[in-house]
Amino acid sequence: MFACMLVIHSMLKTKSSSRTTAAPRAPKAKSDVSLARAKAPNFGEVIRAKRRELDLTQDEIAARIKISTPYIGHLESGKRHPSDKIVTKLAEALGLDNRELFFLANPHAEALFSEPVGIEGSSWEQFQKNEKLQRIHNVTPAEMQLLAQIALMGEVQAPRDLIYILTTIRHAVGR
Repeated sequence: MFACMLVIHSMLKTKSSSRTTAAPRAPKAKSDVSLARAKAPNFGEVIRAKRRELDLTQDEIAARIKISTPYIGHLESGKRHPSDKIVTKLAEALGLDNRELFFLANPHAEALFSEPVGIEGSSWEQFQKNEKLQRIHNVTPAEMQLLAQIALMGEVQAPRDLIYILTTIRHAVGR
């Protein structure tokens, strides 16, 4: 999936860089940061590329998820940040992985969920010890009990997965 997004991103870069300008510019040396940006497409680029791949207009996507057409354009250009509900609806309408789209829309969240070095034990034990993560996401005692039951059901690979599950549950119950 990510490899597909990289190909789409490179196609978009090639298409936009093929435009002619009045005066040619001297090539700039790319820093490590700009190389990383060129490799990893952002949220707007991914939804635009997928929408185009499906041969859909902004109007059609907007109608499918019941938002305005200009808002789709703002999301694609990076002028607006989508709510979690919009991310979920877009993922469904475009056939994208909801979890991956969530992290593209919230790149800062990845750092909050990274596993601390040196902590042993299961993901649930790591999550229980990470009071900062619980505080940031306002995890209630009732939600902790719910997540404890979920952790018993199967292998949760990382504490961030528990936050993703909790966010999904909160959306389902309208919180």
